[in-house]
Amino acid sequence: MDDAAVFDPWSAAFVADPYPAYARLRRQGRAVWFEPTGQWLIPHYDDVSALLRDRRLGRTYLHRFSHEEFGRTPPPPEHEPFHVLNGNGLLDLEDPHHARVRRLVAKAFTPRMVDRLAPTVRRIAGGLVDALLAEGGGDLVTAVAEPLPVAVIAELLGVPEADRGLLRPWSAAICGMYELNPGPETARAAVRACVEFDAYLRELIAERRREPDADLISALIAAHDEDGRLTEQEMVSTCVLLLNAGHEATVNTTAGGWWTLFRRPDQLAALRADPAAVLSTAVEELMRFDTPLQMFERWVLDDIEVGGTVIPRGSEVALLFGSANRDPARFARPDELDLVRTDNPHITFGAGIHYCLGAPLARLELAASFGALLAPEVPPMRLVKEPRWREGYVIRGLDELLVEF
Repeated sequence: MDDAAVFDPWSAAFVADPYPAYARLRRQGRAVWFEPTGQWLIPHYDDVSALLRDRRLGRTYLHRFSHEEFGRTPPPPEHEPFHVLNGNGLLDLEDPHHARVRRLVAKAFTPRMVDRLAPTVRRIAGGLVDALLAEGGGDLVTAVAEPLPVAVIAELLGVPEADRGLLRPWSAAICGMYELNPGPETARAAVRACVEFDAYLRELIAERRREPDADLISALIAAHDEDGRLTEQEMVSTCVLLLNAGHEATVNTTAGGWWTLFRRPDQLAALRADPAAVLSTAVEELMRFDTPLQMFERWVLDDIEVGGTVIPRGSEVALLFGSANRDPARFARPDELDLVRTDNPHITFGAGIHYCLGAPLARLELAASFGALLAPEVPPMRLVKEPRWREGYVIRGLDELLVEF
């Protein structure tokens, strides 16, 4: 069997455990053609890391070429709200616009702002765990993993508490478009969410312009008004990206991390015995071991060569983060969970100009949620039944994780 044939991102069995297929892909070569999506799969750590930094590739090509010049079909006009919202966010901008927007956003999204959030993050995490404990258990995804980062992002942006229930459904609908070959209903749901989220944020921006507060939206408005270099659409797209990208890693690492630990009771016991000593390396290892974002796509803007294979301009490469994080050429015993692993340059947050701006916040949230669940006063959790995985491979996570105390 052609090893590319074992790469089946629409298969539930593959989504549940893609790692054996990745090992076969790495043995096959450094660039593997995958006909169903018309992409070159890149499974090795060194290549993924290099191509994330290679300026001959981009998240978009529209800063240099039209769709026609690049040999691509323009998206349907009815998808325009999604592409406008997505295309003006940091994740899909390229220089010089990316450098301009990132510099202005970084002025607002500072380490000091993240540090100031730390007590709030711990308080929210503790409250969610207390509620789960009072119920005797429940679904860890809906009780802790999802509400924590949504509440934190909402707090960061200044979204009123009464409106926060809107955010997760909008985000889930938009993120459906990041999957491979999304269908018409997925696209319609994403477009609806984009229109509604865009309108909501513009109204919130108008309110903050009238009455500024100590939140990120007010800081972005200041960057826009003082420098005149951040458009309102870029502000809106940045806020949406912070929610979408800023909480998916936390949700999926929280739930997936506990599922990993439940299957390794000796490692869980060691973590529970001394969480203060182990937690920081454990969070990094859980993100490496079962990567929440499995694939990151980039366009080839000028011909490149990977392992002797010429990949021409106009192609798309699929950088397999999950495979890179299990590459034995970079990680010792990559298929073993080692919660005290110190040599751990995982690629979960990307690299290069698109390295995740929210990585410090994600780490803070993960330390808070795992720390709250491992606190001495919280009885050990037990798994009720084997969990289900959500449909979707690119952003990969559990649909539910039922636990009891």
